[in-house]
Amino acid sequence: MTITRRRFIENSLIAGVGLSSGLIGKNADKSLPKLTILHTNDVHSRIEPFPMDGGRNQGLGGAARRAALIKKIRAEENNVLLLDSGDIFQGTPYFNFFGGELEIKLMSEMGYDLATIGNHDFDGGIDGLDKQLPHANFDFVSANYDFSNTVLNGKVKSHKIFMKNGLKVGVFGLGIELRSLVPKELFKETRYNDPLVYGQRIATQLKQDEQCDLVICLSHLGYQYRDNKVSDVILAQNTSDIDIILGGHTHTFMSKPDIRRNKKGDEVIINQVGWAGIMLGRLDIEFEHAKTGKCISCKNSLINS
Repeated sequence: MTITRRRFIENSLIAGVGLSSGLIGKNADKSLPKLTILHTNDVHSRIEPFPMDGGRNQGLGGAARRAALIKKIRAEENNVLLLDSGDIFQGTPYFNFFGGELEIKLMSEMGYDLATIGNHDFDGGIDGLDKQLPHANFDFVSANYDFSNTVLNGKVKSHKIFMKNGLKVGVFGLGIELRSLVPKELFKETRYNDPLVYGQRIATQLKQDEQCDLVICLSHLGYQYRDNKVSDVILAQNTSDIDIILGGHTHTFMSKPDIRRNKKGDEVIINQVGWAGIMLGRLDIEFEHAKTGKCISCKNSLINS
C-alpha cells in the first residue's frame, strides 16, 4: 500500500458513547472503499467498570459499554474489523474464578474478528488457554510463537486474510519473549522466535505473495523501551510491508498514532490504547481504489468507553 496522504487529528476524549473524529483530505470521496478498524489491548479481565472509589479510573471501562460502542459503530459503518492485541486475561477476580471463560465469551458476543496472545494469557497455563478456545468464535494469531510441541499445536494461526468490500486485508500476530515474564511450567514447550525475522517473513508473504492491500500486525511486544529491546517502534523501523501495528503490553495511552518510517522509507502507523478497556481505538482508512490499494485519507479517534 502506497500512502499518498495521511495526517491525524488529535481528539479530546469523549465520555459515554461519544465519539470525536475528523476526516482528513478535503477531496476524499465517501463512495471510495473504506475500512474501519476497532481495536483493544490489555483488557485484563476488566468485565465491569472501575469502582466508584475516588480512583482516577473510577467508572471507566466495562464490557457492556464497549459492546454498546461497537454496536453503534457497526450500525454506522459497512466494513468493520474488531481486533485485540493480547493480555485478555488476568487482573480481576473474574479471571481467578472462571479462568478466562467469561472474557472469551464476551468477546465472541461483541463479534471480535481476531486476537493475538499476550504473556498474561498464559497465566492459567497453556492448558488453561486451550480450555477457553472453544468459547471463541474468532481466531487467535501468532507468527513467532511455535506451539508445535504443545496442546495449541494447529489451533493458533500465523495470520488471517479478510475481504472487505473488495479490499484484501492481511492480519498477523507477534508475541513478546515469555522467559522472565511467565514461569516455564505455564507456557511449557512454546518456542519464541525472533519477531523481526518472523514478522518480516509473514508481512512479505501477505503483501507480496498474497497481494494484500493492507497488512496489519497485532503486536504484544510493547510500544517502546529505553534499550534496544524489540518493540513496535523497532519493528516498524526495521521491517517492510507492514502498514499498521496495533500494539499492547506497555499499556500506552496514545492520543494519536505514532508514524514511523520503515526500512524502505514508507510510513507505518503505530497505535495502542492503554489498558483495562478504558479506551476503544479506531482507525478509519479510505482507499483510492481497491485495485490500487492507495490510502488517500485516514482518521483516528480514541473513544472513552
